[in-house]
Amino acid sequence: MSTHYSDLGKKEQELKNCKHGMIRQSKKNKMLKKKRRISRSDGEAETMTNPPSKRQNRELSFPDCNSIGKKAKNSNKKAKKSKTEKKAEQGESRKMADTQHNGKQHIGPPLITILQDLGKIQNSKTRAFTLFEWLISPVTPADFFRDIWEKKPALIKRHNTSYYEGLFSTAEFDRILREDNVKFGVNLDVTSYSDGSRETHNPPGRALPLVVWDYFKNGCSLRLLNPQTFSHTVWNVLSVLQELFGSMVGANTYLTPADTQGFAPHYDDIEAFVVQLEGKKHWRVYAPRRNGEILPQFSSVNFKDGDIGEPILETVLEAGDLLYFPRGFIHQGDCLPDAHSLHITISSYQRNSWADLLEKILPAALQVAVEEDMEFRKGLPLDYLEFMGLQNSEMEDSRRSTFIEKAQTLIKKLADYAPVDSAVDQKGKQFLHDCLPPVLTPAEKAHTVYGAPVTWENGRVGDDTIQLEMDTKIRLLRGGIARLCSEEGCLLYYSSDNSRIYHKEEPKFMEIDAEHVEAIEYLIHLYPKYVSVGSLPCDREDDKVTLASILFEKGLLVTKEQLALLR
Repeated sequence: MSTHYSDLGKKEQELKNCKHGMIRQSKKNKMLKKKRRISRSDGEAETMTNPPSKRQNRELSFPDCNSIGKKAKNSNKKAKKSKTEKKAEQGESRKMADTQHNGKQHIGPPLITILQDLGKIQNSKTRAFTLFEWLISPVTPADFFRDIWEKKPALIKRHNTSYYEGLFSTAEFDRILREDNVKFGVNLDVTSYSDGSRETHNPPGRALPLVVWDYFKNGCSLRLLNPQTFSHTVWNVLSVLQELFGSMVGANTYLTPADTQGFAPHYDDIEAFVVQLEGKKHWRVYAPRRNGEILPQFSSVNFKDGDIGEPILETVLEAGDLLYFPRGFIHQGDCLPDAHSLHITISSYQRNSWADLLEKILPAALQVAVEEDMEFRKGLPLDYLEFMGLQNSEMEDSRRSTFIEKAQTLIKKLADYAPVDSAVDQKGKQFLHDCLPPVLTPAEKAHTVYGAPVTWENGRVGDDTIQLEMDTKIRLLRGGIARLCSEEGCLLYYSSDNSRIYHKEEPKFMEIDAEHVEAIEYLIHLYPKYVSVGSLPCDREDDKVTLASILFEKGLLVTKEQLALLR
């Protein structure tokens, strides 16, 4: 990190730095003696949140301002860095990378306008598509999903520093630290990367501004986990996009001081959209090292530079630019001497592969097969241990081929018992648990239970009430807000009551009587069309009003007209 001060104050500044370094080192030694531990693994990278219980522990350490994060501030280092920047800017497009870099400024509508316009769109799926179209413009969604998605990195250079203005900022970061209960290791990570080693420096307790900004001044990167918990705009954006992907959309923000690097090279288990908000950052992206690391299910450990070969894409992201890379592509980013960096990584498709679906299908298929097909319940040959297994794998014995053929036949038969729809419903149930609750427009609020008027007068609740009638026009609030699942009866899972904090609460659901299932399906399939309460396919008129009222009170329905008060 570059620091400039006059010659007259140079000695005084050096003494101050030295004193500060001794204080920090003393703190570090005291904390190490206590052998406190933190819940954050070195290998964790720019991923969506994992439950704390799954994180690995490591010893807590504090940064030494004389040795961590601050690189040597001499002319040779700056010259070397300048060459790196020029090289990156000259050769941004390489093998396996897709770039949009024609030197022209790309102008788009500001985010605030986009969000306002989305409120005029009735179909939440169309809203999600429209927002994503803005996010990756001028690349079209059709081109992106056909040519880039899960295949290769993509770089979008806009030469427009204000393109993502309003999404998040360092000022918003500072406000969150001052006004919200941000906890080290839970909501905020303090990290550094020096001499090929990544370190985490989280003290216990609340992340207060004085302490956090002191770490930053001394060369540490700040990672705010799940900013949607604290930022209304980030919450809004992610809650809209999740309907496009049909998978949780998460985010982390990264604030990095000039001339430092906060994380080691690694790959993630998510599709990553790096949105540069402020400053600039030098990025290098590397191809998966082998076939088994293409589209991995889990994130990698930290790599050394010697482990990863040459980058296939190297660039300097500036405010308004976007970099996408699929899961499995190794990446690392460092700041140049002349600017800090703030970016937000928007991520999706964690554990959303065919393998993840099959992990649900195959055990269920085997359970059904065992119940319905005696072939799966027949005993193994008495002597199978004598000719099968590793120690017998080179044996010339006809019993081996017979045994293997029988096992393969049974495996193929499993397909006949695969409960694919039920397994998909389990994925849908999981998605609704992961989901952020919807952000309502003013009009939506006025037409839902959230805006229903209730008065308190003279020490009691007013007599004014609202009620759905047979001719009241209704529809689901969002296309993906609810899903029917068969689990010892029929359950309707929904996300309208979810917390902005990931998995803070248990999944939300209600039991649906068999005679009402058709009415729920009717509402789901006709979305976003409004239908009258009286058109619901229930046997009795009372059931139609009762069912619609229950769904309305759970925040799942919106009415076409604002409900009038009944006196």
